[in-house]
Amino acid sequence: MEKIKVNDIELAYTRRGRGSPLVLLHGYPLDHHLWDDVVPLLEDTFDLILPDLRGFGESTTVHTPYTMDDYASDIAALLDHLGIQKAGIVGHSMGGYVALAFARLYPKRLSGLGLVSSQVLADPSDRKEARYKSAADVSEKGIDGVVATMTPKFTSDERLQAFARETMERQQPAAYIGALRAMAERMDSTSLLSSFTFRVVIIHGNADALIPADRAREVKAALPQAHLVEIGGAGHIPMIEAKEKTAEALKQLA
Repeated sequence: MEKIKVNDIELAYTRRGRGSPLVLLHGYPLDHHLWDDVVPLLEDTFDLILPDLRGFGESTTVHTPYTMDDYASDIAALLDHLGIQKAGIVGHSMGGYVALAFARLYPKRLSGLGLVSSQVLADPSDRKEARYKSAADVSEKGIDGVVATMTPKFTSDERLQAFARETMERQQPAAYIGALRAMAERMDSTSLLSSFTFRVVIIHGNADALIPADRAREVKAALPQAHLVEIGGAGHIPMIEAKEKTAEALKQLA
């Protein structure tokens, strides 16, 4: 992977393919390998840019609090480094929250937006408290509890659960803690939707145990021009559970 210095961190990324630029952002607590299965299906259509969000994968982090805006600023700095003024941004789960922050901060730099297994709502108070408790638990006891709890929620497929577990186990506790706090404090992006003039693709598995498919339907209702693809039987990682359908949907951003 390549690495650049931005915002007091080292941001790692890889780049594949040719075509219009498309940034693929992984969710929590994963890394860019989440997209490995769809990259071969997209690299003839897009110039794919796959970063590890700060703290995850091979990227470093800071130990002071940061926000979704900081993650988005990292991505803007990466695009600056690559000489790319405008790109599509696709975010999975927490990566979707980063993509929405990018859309709010840098709307003129977006050629399209993809939300995969994500939502526009902020955390309700009980969910926010749960994230802070989880961050405290990671600080005191490590990541094992989060890994054990989240693994079966990603997918019902035991083979893919093993992939998710292995990916989560190689992440640093500091990345968990920073991301949990940032997600807890993220803004509600519902009002942002009406300002979107670029293409929007929404992809959601109807068996998602982490973010219900209703969240995707709500975005579609608020943004009728968006392209919604619901994938029957898929859980929280449709780019692995249904890679062909996910890739075809993302090609709408070309």
